[in-house]
Amino acid sequence: MTDLRPLASAHDARTSHAGRPSRTVGRRNFLSLGLGLGTIITLSACTPTDDAPLADTGQPVKGGVLTYFEPQTWTLLYPPSVGFYPNGGILNNISARLLWQDPTTLDLHPWLATELPEINADATEFTFTIRDGVTYSDGSPLTAKNVAANFDLFGKGDEARTLPVSEQISNYERSEVLGENRVRFHFSAPSPGFAQATSTMNAGLLADSTLALDAEGFGPGGATQIHTCGPFHITEETIGTKLSVRARDDYDWAPPHLSHQGRAHLDGIDYLANNEYSVRIGAVLSGQADGVRDVQAPDEPRVKEQGLRLFAKATNGINNSINFRFRHELLADLKVRQAIIAAIDRQEIVDKLFTPNYPLATGLLAKGAMGYKDQSDSWVHNPDEANSLLDEAGWGERNGQGFRTKDGQVLALVVNIALPQPRSNEVQTLIQQQLRRVGVRLSINPGDQSKQTLDALDLETVQIYHSMVARADFDNLRSNYSSVNRDVFLNGKDRTDADEESIDPEIDRLLDALASEPVTEKRQKAAEKVQDYLVDNAYVLPFFEEPQVFAFRRHVHGFATEPVGRPDFYSAWLAGEK
Repeated sequence: MTDLRPLASAHDARTSHAGRPSRTVGRRNFLSLGLGLGTIITLSACTPTDDAPLADTGQPVKGGVLTYFEPQTWTLLYPPSVGFYPNGGILNNISARLLWQDPTTLDLHPWLATELPEINADATEFTFTIRDGVTYSDGSPLTAKNVAANFDLFGKGDEARTLPVSEQISNYERSEVLGENRVRFHFSAPSPGFAQATSTMNAGLLADSTLALDAEGFGPGGATQIHTCGPFHITEETIGTKLSVRARDDYDWAPPHLSHQGRAHLDGIDYLANNEYSVRIGAVLSGQADGVRDVQAPDEPRVKEQGLRLFAKATNGINNSINFRFRHELLADLKVRQAIIAAIDRQEIVDKLFTPNYPLATGLLAKGAMGYKDQSDSWVHNPDEANSLLDEAGWGERNGQGFRTKDGQVLALVVNIALPQPRSNEVQTLIQQQLRRVGVRLSINPGDQSKQTLDALDLETVQIYHSMVARADFDNLRSNYSSVNRDVFLNGKDRTDADEESIDPEIDRLLDALASEPVTEKRQKAAEKVQDYLVDNAYVLPFFEEPQVFAFRRHVHGFATEPVGRPDFYSAWLAGEK
């Protein structure tokens, strides 16, 4: 059997905390009175301090609906496509998976499976035994046949319904139902990351009725027809502004090793979306809402000063970075990419825009990520070196505005705004200033999330791509850089009309080798080879280890996250509720 990861302990990262009751009357008045979300007043420095008791002792209280703000509304609840944080923050709480991954140790534990899977020697067959008594929110049972149908969809996708293959599942071939409670999955090549993939929200299991939906059915307007088997289920949707989930009274299949079993403590969660940051943070600071994600770095001191709970959860994946699309003629020269890297002062970005919760990146991966390698000496800020490299690359002439030119062409590039990433526009604005000093013109692509997503697929529109991706497995690298997954470089030859000679096949070769290596120690070495290649070719510049930063009122207890920072409300509770 292939070793998944040593189960050193039965660590329960969701151990509940208690506190004395506190006043919660009126904290949702802006909803109960029917006020529009945009009418919440921006809070001033005189906002009252939250002085509810913080003592985390006693037993959790049952009841209450937690109000929680997201900066953007959800877009799709098809599990393989919920990497966008507003999507994942919902699916993580309504879904259940075959395995559960400890957010601290990254050990795998059984959840809807009765035990860890049986795995053959080359990691091409995984056999699971399914728990009895599990049901979906539409009342249908969880069976081996249903589990097989889930992974046949996730592993193969369905082009006719516009449902993609999961980027977390490699080399999937077929399922085999061995009995009412046993299922085996077959792979065309070693797929050692599959066990961990079954623990992520991207593998949240769906009822047969939900498996029949197309992409539109998984989108806004169809939320109440998405049936899952997690501790909460969707009950109401107001497109673009609110999604309500409520606790399942019959939920009794939490991961067996956890101290909390049975029904969730909360009665439910109201997910609220508003793109005005002042509205979101103001609602929580004033007590009109219970919690918020995406607390901006400048507001961290204010949140602490006013007594709220601040959580900065590491995402343990690929760091917040820019990716150079080397197929574009202006970035095809290694010296140009090296010059841009030398011109950018990463320390200035961290110092000016962020807090210690955003540590300077020392590698392409965060220190807590599987596959991490220290590459901190690879990105030295040196404007003189940048100027020399650009001169050597033939960009020695400057126009009247001071930008470098070659044969009449300006060295002008465009970067996207990564709206899910913290302060992306401010980061790019500072980089714009830094590159201006060495004669490189950087423009920032305008537009909302839909426009950014569409423009990012066009090499002529966006040449430098700002992003990050989180997954607590070695295959995180493949998810981000492979031409068949997110393909941040646009290295896939089917994405543009560029000549095949501009593609770098070595990236995919190294990533495929990583994804197919069943031995953990060798997977680490394969991951390091990928990172070395990307660094040596100046394809990526990482800035900082990106956290997810949450603020909650003091009466919110038991909050946790899964390994890459999505909220987990199963063991959360509200002091003062009955």
